[in-house]
Amino acid sequence: MIKAVNSALDVLMERDEAVCSFGEDAGYFGGVFGCTEGLQEKYGKTRAFDTPINEAAIIAMAIGMASNGLRPVAEIQFSDYIFPGFDQIVSELSRIRYRTAGQFTMPVTIRTPCGGGIYGGQTHSMSPEAFFTHIPGIRVVMPSNPYDAKGLLIAAVECDDPVIFFEPKRLYNGPFDGDPHKPALAWSSHDKGEVPEGHYTVDLNKAKIVRAGSSCTVLAYGTMVHVALASVEAAGVDAEVIDLRTLLPYDMATIAASVNKTGRCVVLHEAPRTSGFGAELIAQIQEDCFYALEAPVARVTGWDTPYPHAHEWAYFPGQERVIRAIHQVLEG
Repeated sequence: MIKAVNSALDVLMERDEAVCSFGEDAGYFGGVFGCTEGLQEKYGKTRAFDTPINEAAIIAMAIGMASNGLRPVAEIQFSDYIFPGFDQIVSELSRIRYRTAGQFTMPVTIRTPCGGGIYGGQTHSMSPEAFFTHIPGIRVVMPSNPYDAKGLLIAAVECDDPVIFFEPKRLYNGPFDGDPHKPALAWSSHDKGEVPEGHYTVDLNKAKIVRAGSSCTVLAYGTMVHVALASVEAAGVDAEVIDLRTLLPYDMATIAASVNKTGRCVVLHEAPRTSGFGAELIAQIQEDCFYALEAPVARVTGWDTPYPHAHEWAYFPGQERVIRAIHQVLEG
């Protein structure tokens, strides 16, 4: 996924001089994960540059740049640190197009790594996507594989709406070789794949059925797509797995078609359970698919605690919990 993100930025910056990439260590150093590596050398310090450690200023600068005809791609080094810039996102970025009656667009993309799985502890492991799905005027995206990461990022930067683009850190380099916890996570092969060179886009409004089935619908995004696929395989059930890809707006048509077909649903996300994005999905499924449901919709999520370091894999929603939830809805 690192290479896919880098390729997307390279393609965009080559095609359009209005596209700029910046953030803490995102210029000369190429980002702490290497996603912007080589961009400053190729496009210069005015289009790929470093910023101070000031998230509010990074996002405010992006707003100003977009107001003046640029297409900024701002990187927040870890999603845990996006909150100093939260007011800029809520009060300014999301509203400018609305309050100017379309006179100004806001083609700002905010890239930020999210989630656990790299032993980052409580301050480098958050999945804060639910906060941003509550803000009218922005889009929220979280890819699960390299192909989608590149296509969705290109679509996000070319979109005239602001986009929060979450990049699951656990998927940056695929599964860790020799990781003693890897069997418990049970990764699918979905985390690596061929990525075309050059320009292409993935629809920001469309979920993807990554595994067809008829007995149960499993909804996931980001890292949880891999856990879902592996869990369904291990459980030996004919479940349908849907990768949401975009959380705001989310593709309710695809979700409803699947749930109406299967009559059962399990929702996965890594973020804490209470007020997580799964709650929104379940509420909408209840409204749209109530008479098709054969059992209550189940949730498998992180716990309502800060992300622990020493007990990371006890927090991470793993295969055992997912299989239990699938059997629960099948027997309900």
